[in-house]
Amino acid sequence: MAQLDSATLLQILSETRLVAIIRGDSSESAVAAAHVLFDAGVRLVEIALTTPGTLHAIAEIAPSLPEGAYLGAGTVLTEDDVDAVAAAGTDFVVTPAVTESVAYAAGRGLPVLAGAFTPTEVREAWRAGAAAVKVFPASAVGPGYFKAVRDPFPDIPLLAVGGVGLAELPEYLAAGAVGLGVGGPLVGDAARGGDLDALAERARAFVAAASQGTPVNTQASSEARR
Repeated sequence: MAQLDSATLLQILSETRLVAIIRGDSSESAVAAAHVLFDAGVRLVEIALTTPGTLHAIAEIAPSLPEGAYLGAGTVLTEDDVDAVAAAGTDFVVTPAVTESVAYAAGRGLPVLAGAFTPTEVREAWRAGAAAVKVFPASAVGPGYFKAVRDPFPDIPLLAVGGVGLAELPEYLAAGAVGLGVGGPLVGDAARGGDLDALAERARAFVAAASQGTPVNTQASSEARR
């Protein structure tokens, strides 16, 4: 599979509107959950580095990804983290904040979804080279705040991440989110040895709900950085 670039990642986000976030208790549980998510139609899955054995999980999953699906590493904070997940085979990285990992990963040609909360952080993350900026934690402030941050930055693609469930999903899409990052409400306890059949059912529901959103034109965002 060809290396994922920022433009392609952004295009997939604009089409599917969903990133699944796995934060588990073992590499085995993370691998099992990831396979279920991909089988259910999720095309972008992130495994957080706070999961024990994340690098092993990435290395195990990466060679067998479905066509058009990509695996990311989350909670990537440092340059060393970037090097480690890249060596393991990740396609993109995700950060919880504007850390040194953002510019470093972007400089390596590894797409980044960078975490931010305030308007200043959103702009800093974008200038550092993020493919898109995740407003995190979105649930702490709600869709109204998300829209307020989105309005002055129409050319910066923003994701809503943190506590976004099926019920809230349409509101964030209506507020201008290019996509949603969903952990607990989607993955639940499946990344900790829980019910994988229930995960598959939730994943299909999220994929269907997210697909109802109108695809976003990402050309303006790509041109805005030039």
